[in-house]
Amino acid sequence: MPDKIKTDASLLRGLIAGDRAAFETVYRQHNASMVRVASAILRNRASAEEITQETWIAVLRNIGGFEGRSSLAGWIFTILSNKAKTRVKRDGLSVSLDTSTNDDSMDDAFDGRGRWRDMPELWDEMTPDRVVDGRQVLAHVSAAIDQLPPAQRAVLVLRGQQELDAADVCEILGITDSNMRVLLHRARFSLRQSLDRIGR
Repeated sequence: MPDKIKTDASLLRGLIAGDRAAFETVYRQHNASMVRVASAILRNRASAEEITQETWIAVLRNIGGFEGRSSLAGWIFTILSNKAKTRVKRDGLSVSLDTSTNDDSMDDAFDGRGRWRDMPELWDEMTPDRVVDGRQVLAHVSAAIDQLPPAQRAVLVLRGQQELDAADVCEILGITDSNMRVLLHRARFSLRQSLDRIGR
């Protein structure tokens, strides 16, 4: 974690100084995830891409005011979420990422810390052939993430891919901690099933 903090601080200094390489690094780290999260809120890929570009403009304009109360990624995704929710209101849409149902049928798949109790079959038998096919697996996983219900996709991207704190994810998406955990478990369970299918 100290290395990540050090990297964030270095990137932040570069962004404030207008360093193109720093921006390109941050852009590569977050842009695809930003489009996925915005798509989950807006339910429209074109609007999500537009909101993501507006977010980058806002990030560059306001980076000097970043106070470090959250991670750089958390700050960027908060801007994105706010812009997406504003667009939803402006367009008169109604989108909720909250879920009040609690499906415990997946609890057996995970331990108390959110890790698999039993690894998916594909991961149990990682042969040299499967290593060679790794790019196909990554493409399959990426497609499977895109097929998740919007709320699950947003939580998985923010918590799993971007590694944001649970509290930040809840604040960005406007959901409770318990709902966030349910959504994350459902997303992981769906991905596990998808990986099991290609492992057969």
